[in-house]
Amino acid sequence: MKKSSIIFIFFFLAVSVSAQVPEDALKYSWQPVNGSARIMAVGGAVGSLGGDISALFVNPAGLAFYKTSDVVISPGYSYIKNNSNYRGTDAKDNDSYFNLGPTGIVGGWSGPGKWTNSSLSFAVNQTANFRNSIYYKGQNDFSSQAEQYAAEAANSGMSIDAMLNSTAVSLATRMALQAYVIDTVTLGNNVNPDFVSMAMWDKLKNNGSFLVNQEQTIETYGGITEIALGYAANMDDKFYMGLGLGIPIVQYKKEISYREEDATGNNDNNFNFNEVAETYKTKGFGVNLKLGVIVKPIDYLRLGLAIHTPTWYNLEDSYNGSMLTDLDNYRTTPGAIATTLNDVLLDGEVPEYKYELISPWRFMLSGSYVLREVADVTKQKGFLTADIEYVTYKSNRFRNAEEYDDGGYYDQVNEGVKNYYKGAFNFRVGGELKFTTIMGRLGFSYYSDPYKDSELKGSKMFISGGLGYRKSGMFIDLTYVYGIQKDVSFPYRLPDKANTFATVNGKGGNIMLTVGFKI
Repeated sequence: MKKSSIIFIFFFLAVSVSAQVPEDALKYSWQPVNGSARIMAVGGAVGSLGGDISALFVNPAGLAFYKTSDVVISPGYSYIKNNSNYRGTDAKDNDSYFNLGPTGIVGGWSGPGKWTNSSLSFAVNQTANFRNSIYYKGQNDFSSQAEQYAAEAANSGMSIDAMLNSTAVSLATRMALQAYVIDTVTLGNNVNPDFVSMAMWDKLKNNGSFLVNQEQTIETYGGITEIALGYAANMDDKFYMGLGLGIPIVQYKKEISYREEDATGNNDNNFNFNEVAETYKTKGFGVNLKLGVIVKPIDYLRLGLAIHTPTWYNLEDSYNGSMLTDLDNYRTTPGAIATTLNDVLLDGEVPEYKYELISPWRFMLSGSYVLREVADVTKQKGFLTADIEYVTYKSNRFRNAEEYDDGGYYDQVNEGVKNYYKGAFNFRVGGELKFTTIMGRLGFSYYSDPYKDSELKGSKMFISGGLGYRKSGMFIDLTYVYGIQKDVSFPYRLPDKANTFATVNGKGGNIMLTVGFKI
């Protein structure tokens, strides 16, 4: 099975089912820290702070501050409201869901000699939540979604009959051919017919008008649940080191509904509407390592360094799709024409294929200032803490995990990712004040733009605050995080035109509760 791709900014068409595109890489790596309620309240800045189960997923050296054992559970509830703008038209959508922060156990014990104490931790954490809902719509007099299918058909060099029976052409294009979403038309003085989107047939053939209403809904589900094991030790309460092993488990589902309808008012231009429904599913797992150190050059100052290796993912995708089109009276077939995946794969097979993804490196520098740093943590009065993180987003890499020759397809995808993204810095800062058994916390974090193209703006900003209670071996923390996110969404990509996209501005909140007991 051979795969082909055409690139504009990065335009990919998969031959058999679906394709990895730059967004597929980013969704696994452009994620904020998801910590306990205490750590979320201080902006997720736990890199040099230590003494919290969240350290296992950021800087495992922080586990070495434990001298006793804790059992922790961290449930949460989130909501998001998305405002989009597509070709000058505004739209809204929203969603809400439950999530899970670091939940597990940390055990600390005294060590021999200069190794003051050691700790071992086992925990589960939802490091990414894919739940989201995006809707946008607008009018377009420039391009049609089906032009991407026409481009692939034209570049295949095959007849229509050959394409309908070939795995060298994407399923989406084969469905478009069956439903006459695209067809051949002889234009101008051309000898050979051209493949065109039927939405543009009247404009290209008769120099008529072209205007379509376009709308798209994207619903995503699932997340990355990471199971982690960490070990840490400290020397004379001055030097702390730790190592964490993570096994992230991926469950992802994306449902796309796209509609394009004629807005010219012409009832005899061979196009009324086209609808596309697609479902993508991804499952798999990976493995990564996290290494870290924390030093205390003076009692009240903590400095941290952490490195996260790339996660090596083994993933499997599946795809299902359908199209419904109404072409007025074109080809003497009045009414709508429907085609589904089973029409293309006559044996009813649901296509699946396997691949590998290597995520970016992460490098983190951290610092904390502890108010009244003493061995008895109950007498400490608070802290200020900050993390600076650098992520190599452009180093995301896909690899073929099946036996067939992909014809260099993944090399082209990786080249696209490399040119599409850049390395970026993330910043997290926060603080806590302690009033006997009650603590007050505030935090801020900013995840900067990973896109190399200046027209594609993306960022994530979070403002947080919370309260904590500690007494008699029990602690309860409650936090609210307010998030502001900016991103872009492409309904389709074309090889020979500027690509149109929607800007998506999301605002929402996360309520996190952490309950823990010393054992």
